[in-house]
Amino acid sequence: MSKHKRIIGVVLLVNILLVSTHSGEFWPFSIFPMFSQTGNPWSRGVIENVQDTTRVNLWETKSIEKIDDRILPLEKYGIHEIDYANYISKTKDWNTKKINGLRSTFQIDDYPDQIWLATRVVGSLTENDTVEIKAIPMFLFTADTTIKNPNLFSQN
Repeated sequence: MSKHKRIIGVVLLVNILLVSTHSGEFWPFSIFPMFSQTGNPWSRGVIENVQDTTRVNLWETKSIEKIDDRILPLEKYGIHEIDYANYISKTKDWNTKKINGLRSTFQIDDYPDQIWLATRVVGSLTENDTVEIKAIPMFLFTADTTIKNPNLFSQN
């Protein structure tokens, strides 16, 4: 057997061993969600500027298209999009400390005339093989007030 064939064989063997011991995933495929998480539901977060909106349906879950024009660019406010997405989508226990952490991330006190809505955006693949993206309002922030979505959180 030639030297080149042995090298290729060893590389393939190492790859097979690594894939088999890592639940079928091995770099580079595991770092790309399009390969490793295709079809799984996902969750992210956005901030809506609800200054000029009616409050009638503020707490209702909506399609992403209905809030598209009021999403704030997080980078403009010094908020890292990935950090915020992880915080809003992975936090399960929204105690006072977690909510105040979210408030301080936005530095809403520096924008006294603004009304912002922290929103969780979830997407999933439907039975019809279409993607459904919903915006779930979570917290309303003004410079002096924080209001939890009464449809999601019990009032304590």
